[in-house]
Amino acid sequence: MQVTIVGAGAIALGYAAYLIQNGHKPKVWSPSGARTADFVTGTPLRAKGAIEGEFYLEVCGRPEDVGNADIIILALPAYGYRFVLDRIIPHIRRHQSVIISAHLSFAALYLSRGLAKRGIAIPIAAWSTTALTCKAQSATAITVGTIRARVDMAAIPARHSHGIYTTCISLFGDRFALKDDMLTLTLSNINPQDHMGIALANLTRIERGESWGQNSNLTPTVGRLLEALDTERLAIAAAFGKTVRTTFDHSRLSFGVVDDSLSAISEQLVRQGNDPPGPRDIATRYVIEDVPFGLVPTLRLAELAEVGAPLHEAGVAILGACYGRNFAADNDILPEIEPFEIDALKRLVVDGYAVPA
Repeated sequence: MQVTIVGAGAIALGYAAYLIQNGHKPKVWSPSGARTADFVTGTPLRAKGAIEGEFYLEVCGRPEDVGNADIIILALPAYGYRFVLDRIIPHIRRHQSVIISAHLSFAALYLSRGLAKRGIAIPIAAWSTTALTCKAQSATAITVGTIRARVDMAAIPARHSHGIYTTCISLFGDRFALKDDMLTLTLSNINPQDHMGIALANLTRIERGESWGQNSNLTPTVGRLLEALDTERLAIAAAFGKTVRTTFDHSRLSFGVVDDSLSAISEQLVRQGNDPPGPRDIATRYVIEDVPFGLVPTLRLAELAEVGAPLHEAGVAILGACYGRNFAADNDILPEIEPFEIDALKRLVVDGYAVPA
């Protein structure tokens, strides 16, 4: 299979290194071209950590080239989704499949809607998170932290679930858990709520650029906030008839750690040497990406289900005041696929947008 990765940040480059290491020949397309300029001249990508080696990347020069792949993987922040999708939708072909890693704000529905206008319906996979963690050390060097053992995914149209699930495994190994639909996937994602709580409790550390550990600063007071946010998410999911994993399930499945509070779990992780550094820039994705594209859609779902989510709502409002911006207005995906009503949304997350007859 020919794979094209859309994006050239750390995660995208990590995917390229992983795929090459496992016998694939991916291409990379950077919308600006700036992040791939060195690779065009023959400079290798140097990777260390969970992936080691030098990798020579093939670069796409135009959005039209994306149409030559069998599989397109979107690996970029959610605030870049609409710009990039608008550029590649005209060039996507009927034989292709698209993977969105990681999926936020019903971006798969935006893609489905754009393709339906062209008379096309293709398999679209949405991943709950990235298949690996990765940080850029320079324009041509990355450190891959870990290859995730388990990633939740869903597909639209759902009738293509098995095929795109098999494709994901063929590319990245047997690490995917297939969910019934994209609504379950969205409501299973604990990252936005946790990132908001962590950012709120450590905002001055982030703003001052301090070095701090996330787990060592997940104290009992912070842990109780994260647990309360989780209770709200679970209530929203239950209102939609969905049973999703709890934050404690996440800790058990991701880290193999069990305890009766998040602070106690974090203490265990620190003792094991697992204390990832917290953000050191006020423009952290924990806020700039996760609030408008993760939490704003969650609040919209709570509104549809008529479920109160006061902590989510307050957190978004407080961070908006701290940053001096309207995070709901930053989401340029959701307004394009609304207005929703609950039954229509339940149909869309299974079938996608219908191709006009």
